[in-house]
Amino acid sequence: MEDAAEVPRESGKNMCACMSCKLVKTYAQFIDRGCENCDYLNMEGDSGRVTDCTTVNFTGLIAIVDPAASWSAKWQHASSLVAGCYALDVQGVVPEHVEDLIRDRRGRYR
Repeated sequence: MEDAAEVPRESGKNMCACMSCKLVKTYAQFIDRGCENCDYLNMEGDSGRVTDCTTVNFTGLIAIVDPAASWSAKWQHASSLVAGCYALDVQGVVPEHVEDLIRDRRGRYR
């Protein structure tokens, strides 16, 4: 599958979720490749940006293999996102300039 995010290589404390789309990967994976759904956040190679745009405070984890056909992806409003592991809910606040980027691109922040 070519439109898929990396699966987290580790579990536990090293996992974090994108505050915009809820994609879950390790902190290192976000630095290495950014967020496959939110390239406009420019996380790739920027640890400060990854810290601003992700959170370790999330609940639940769901694996979505075929977002367009998955009822759970529709339920999570993720049917237009890439296949991957997603948090059911995220907690945290992004800096105002990041929130503006998310609103400009997605039309809403959470």
